[in-house]
Amino acid sequence: MSHMRRKDREQGEEFARAVLKKCEYGVLATVNDDATPYCIPISPVLCGNVIYFHCALEGQKIDNLTSRPQVCLTCVGDTRLLPQVFTTAYESAVVCGQAEMVEDEAEKRFALNKLCEKYAAENMEQVPAAIERSLARTGICKITIASLTGKAKIVP
Repeated sequence: MSHMRRKDREQGEEFARAVLKKCEYGVLATVNDDATPYCIPISPVLCGNVIYFHCALEGQKIDNLTSRPQVCLTCVGDTRLLPQVFTTAYESAVVCGQAEMVEDEAEKRFALNKLCEKYAAENMEQVPAAIERSLARTGICKITIASLTGKAKIVP
């Protein structure tokens, strides 16, 4: 586990959870069979000590997390470019944990519902039918959080 160099920018777990809750996407890092890195954007939703995201039922990401379940997810919250002082105000969260495909149908429905609450809140009346239509062909992955760190550069 690496340590944060800029301790002055470190934020607590509640801050990191808030970033995870509001971020629109995160970048998931996995490892290929030849030990090279592979990163891909995902749409995460935080539920307690796990993060769910939807995915295809097959592909490079699934192959990687099946053979090497250790993953790292980075999410960025609010950013503000400040060109006049050559910097950027930002907030971010980094999660390390174990990924696994969710096989249980009830848990898949739960995760899809939570994803819709986050990403399609204004269309919740359509969600049950959409879940039933897509359940069989939609993969759900779960990351169990082992460590969670937050970081921010706050510029007044």
